[in-house]
Amino acid sequence: MTAAEAPRPGPRERMVFGAAQLIRRDGVAATGMRDVAAYAQAPRGSLQHYFPGGKEQLVNEAVGWAGRYAGNRIDRFLAALPTPTPSGLFAEMVRQWTDEYETAGFAGGCPVAAATVDCAESTVSTREAAAAAFATWTGSVARALTDMGAPEERAGALATLMIGALEGALLIARAEQSVRALTAVVQELGPVLDAAVNKGSA
Repeated sequence: MTAAEAPRPGPRERMVFGAAQLIRRDGVAATGMRDVAAYAQAPRGSLQHYFPGGKEQLVNEAVGWAGRYAGNRIDRFLAALPTPTPSGLFAEMVRQWTDEYETAGFAGGCPVAAATVDCAESTVSTREAAAAAFATWTGSVARALTDMGAPEERAGALATLMIGALEGALLIARAEQSVRALTAVVQELGPVLDAAVNKGSA
């Protein structure tokens, strides 16, 4: 089946995706259920049908989707590299954001981070969904690092370092309206990541 032949996502899938896109731009508090329905081009009446738990359920599912999406992209990033290296993987992880910011502006960020900032202290289920999303993403990065020769006992910590550096750089980039911080973390962290793999395989 080609992409053109693939079935169009249903209203439920479109609303989860739409919620993730609005949260990454506006945050949880400013994302209304009606906004999500309009973004997804779905009937407003379908919100209660698909999400009987209301906005909290929709936000949590959007956060989960974002974690899976980030994790699934790791294999695609690796496939784009002639020779997979930790520094190359991290550069690809960051490049998707520099490309977005340089072409579309700095309006968007990570929906998992946005949900964490907005809800970590107020909504236990959303905090747990965000933690699970980060765990999914971290697990994918850690497995990739292990496959490249990173010591298994360090892979999780290195993956956390990569994702933490990226998330922090995204915040700085949006504040500065500049990709400077993103460029800096790639330049400075890349050699550290490669050295960890080379040390592990020595």
